[in-house]
Amino acid sequence: MTAFTPDEIERDLQFAIEIAKSAGQRVLGLRETGRWEGKMLADIGDQAADGYLQGILAGRYPEDGILSEETADSADRLSKARAWIIDPLDGTKEFSQERGDWAVHVALTLNNECAIAAVDLPSQGETMYAVSLPGEERCGLVSGGELITGDSQAPDEIRMACSRSHTPPWMESFHAALGGTLVREGSVGNKVSTLLLGRADVYVHKVGLKEWDTCAPETIARAAGWHVSKLRGEPHRYNQADPVNHELVICRPAMADRVLEAIAACGALED
Repeated sequence: MTAFTPDEIERDLQFAIEIAKSAGQRVLGLRETGRWEGKMLADIGDQAADGYLQGILAGRYPEDGILSEETADSADRLSKARAWIIDPLDGTKEFSQERGDWAVHVALTLNNECAIAAVDLPSQGETMYAVSLPGEERCGLVSGGELITGDSQAPDEIRMACSRSHTPPWMESFHAALGGTLVREGSVGNKVSTLLLGRADVYVHKVGLKEWDTCAPETIARAAGWHVSKLRGEPHRYNQADPVNHELVICRPAMADRVLEAIAACGALED
């Protein structure tokens, strides 16, 4: 089994941070020119970020696998112990609407498990990073701040991150079961940041996700000690032949049993 040395961990972590930030600044700069809007702006942002990330990854780590939302997949990555899973522009709609709730995801997996990641939040001027390898866990903010850890005390009223535009019936029932308030945001990476930056306490998503949506945010949440699973509590695996990865639950470990019970009770497990 391939493993990392301490020097490799530091090298790859700094690389992930650097390229996530650089991609974020590139597309933010494109948006700020005001030359494009709507779908055209979204397409240009997606392709600009993906082209940059694909090029620098292939140049620096030509033997690693790559899975990206914006590039045709290749089965070659499945034979690689090391695979980069990237979402060049998570929250394309929010980006094109000139909102701030979008992100750039860069994650490195090892033997199908989360290992290293950076999630850049360009409009918010912040970058989260983490190493989730067993015994090497650490996480933080490039600005020098600390992320909220999973064992931090939850507020009296639960804050639930959810889509800003769509609340399916099961989510309404789930919210009713847990109580609290809804924190409506866009982008998976940004929603996870609401937990790690102290603005929410739980995030549950049922359908529509791929590995590039979840890998980098999951890596950071795991390193920070949060519970991360599918809707029934099973762990995720990455660099799979089918990158569909619909289900995501992130919450404080002390809340996990209650959250999973509420998910089962609200009909989210039904097809």
